[in-house]
Formats: sequence, C-alpha cells, structure tokens
Amino acid sequence: MFLKVNRDEIIEGLQKSANIIPVKTGAAFLRTIWLKAEAQGLKIMSTDSNLEFCGAYPALIEEEGLAGIQGRSFYDLIRRLPSGEILIKSDTDGQNVLIEQGSRKYKLPVNDPTWFQNFSEFPENGAVFWSGDFLHEIIDRVAFCVSDEDSLEAIACLNLAPVAKGEDKVVEVCGMNGHQFAMFTFTNDDVYGLLPANGALIQKKYLLELKKWLTSDEIELSLNEKRLFFRTGDKKETFSLPLSYYQYPNYHNFIDKLKSSEVSILQTARAELMDSLERISIFNDESNRCAHFMFHPTELGLYSQGQERGTGNESVEASFNGTLEKIAFPTRVMVEVLSHFNSKKVRFTLTGSEAPCGLGGDEDPHYLVIVMPMKIQEETYYSEEEA
Repeated sequence: MFLKVNRDEIIEGLQKSANIIPVKTGAAFLRTIWLKAEAQGLKIMSTDSNLEFCGAYPALIEEEGLAGIQGRSFYDLIRRLPSGEILIKSDTDGQNVLIEQGSRKYKLPVNDPTWFQNFSEFPENGAVFWSGDFLHEIIDRVAFCVSDEDSLEAIACLNLAPVAKGEDKVVEVCGMNGHQFAMFTFTNDDVYGLLPANGALIQKKYLLELKKWLTSDEIELSLNEKRLFFRTGDKKETFSLPLSYYQYPNYHNFIDKLKSSEVSILQTARAELMDSLERISIFNDESNRCAHFMFHPTELGLYSQGQERGTGNESVEASFNGTLEKIAFPTRVMVEVLSHFNSKKVRFTLTGSEAPCGLGGDEDPHYLVIVMPMKIQEETYYSEEEA
C-alpha cells in the first residue's frame, strides 16, 4: 500500500470511524481501523462487531493494498498533524505502516490481515432520500424516553412503525421506558414504503453514534433483513446498524385513554412552568422526588417538600377544566419532558391521579409525550407507578 492524501480530506471520516471502536477494552481486531487503498481512492472502515462505518475519500494511489492499524492511535496522530499532504505506505515486510508529513515520520504496527471481514454493502434497491437534520431532531425528541436497560428488550429500542390511518400513511417514531412514552409522527411516503409492516427497532445504545454521524445534509436510507443503512447524499460514507426483532408493546391502548370524554385538561405557559419546577426541585430529596400539581380554574398550584430541605410553594397562571384536584409528578422528569417541546403553551390531558397524562402543544402538532404520575402512599413518601 502506498498513497498520498490530504489530512483535511480524511480527518472527519477518521473521527467518525474512531467513534464506534472500543478505546481500550475489547478484542484487538475491534479496535482496528482498516485502510484500503484502491484505484478510486482511500477507504476508511471500522466496526465494533455491530455498528459499521465505511468512508471513501480522494487520494493519490501509488500502490493498492489493505492495512489494519490501532485505530485510536492513528486517529490521535492524524488529528494532531497540521493541514497538508500525508504519505501513508506499508514497509517492505508488511509489518508496519509508515506515515510521513514533511520531516515528520511515524510507524504503526499492522494487525493480522486475516482479521478483516467484508463490510455490509449498502442495499441500492429501494433506497430512499431523507433529511439528516430531520432524523436528528426525531431522535432528540424521542430517545430520552427509550429505556437504558438492554435487558428490557423492545422498550430499550426506538420504534419506527408505518401506520395507516384511513387514507393517511404516517410513520410513528416511539420510545418508552415504563414511566414515560414519546411519539413523533410524520408523513413521508418513501420512508413509509421502505419500513417493514411490523416496523423497525433500533437499540438505544446505537442512537448516540448515529447522532454523531448525522449532519444536516440529505442522507439515503435503506435496509435489508438484518441491518438498517444510512449513506451520505454524495455516497461517500455509509453507517449501518443491526435491527432488533423484539415485539414492541401495543402503545395505542394507552394513547386511546387520552381521548376519553372524562379527562381533565390543563393549559399553561411552558417556560413559566419549567422555571417554577426548577425552583421547586430544590426541595426534593431521595425520598421525596415529586412536585404536587394542585388544580384551580385559573391557576396551577405547585408544592414540594423534602424531609431535610423544607417546602416550596408556587403558583402559575393556567386554564383548568375537569374534576381532578391534584396529582404528583417526578419533578426532574417533568422538567426534561417540557424541554423537548417548542410550544409556548403546553396542554396536559389528565386521565386520573394515578393514570397516564398526555402532553402536547399547538406548535408541536405531531409530538406527544405521556408521563405516569407518582402514587401518593403517605403524606411525604412516593413511588413511581409502571405504565
């Protein structure tokens, strides 16, 4: 292998490649970045055995070849080099890769070439274009509700499901963790047609790396029976991840509860409520983590108490219609939920003091979050109820 490449042409791809490999732990072959010099240019590839990254970059190829090197060391070296041309070549016995830039010379050992396994090819058939910026927003709005516990199987995944509603065909993107549920819906006939009828599940542990890879540019989306693929619009970079095949819970059952004629409705200013809850949270402790919402026709009362921290009382302007007198929510959870909305005013659809509560807003017409309240066991002790 012998090539010349501009440092600035590959540094972003190297960073994306290094992001998905283990830093210190794990097998050595998983800590490898593979460099493949071929007539079309330089390919940079890496995998953690689940995620796969492959990028193609312009380079002057003097001699084709393949070399696997310690990924983190190679990335750290290249990012510390100044802009300019870099020479990369294998030594005469193929045991090392030599890296040169002017008077700077470095040597990295080469890993066993038998470790290399072909990466999954992007399925061209059925691929659709999508907005990377929009996908990034969807992940932000929903992923915080996805469980962090891998052992919980389906609810440790983001769910993308094609749903026919009469003549409308929408995609519902959902996340839940037992206490919270978030759903963002959108219309895109191409994405709807690409997804399997039972939807596609992405484990939460892969979403962070997908977000790092995404930019605001257009992407291509495709899938096969085992993997979901993302590719930049210029076809230079591909990122893929494995699909999960758990059975996602039927979330429409508790969404339908919000449509009952017996619900109570609270509307109030989002920013003002968040500010009040931030102050109220000062009085929470480990045994008292909630804020009481006390309902009045034109006012919402807020109250919290900590055994060693005292009590906090506030009120905010609100419009309330219903029979519910009070309810308790985990304070920090409610602040986080509200932070994901854009609406100036939020609407609470309350189905009971210990039943699901839906949040929405006029400026977030395709976004719904459901939060479970906390069950009041005694005067000062509370425990979360499972959804």
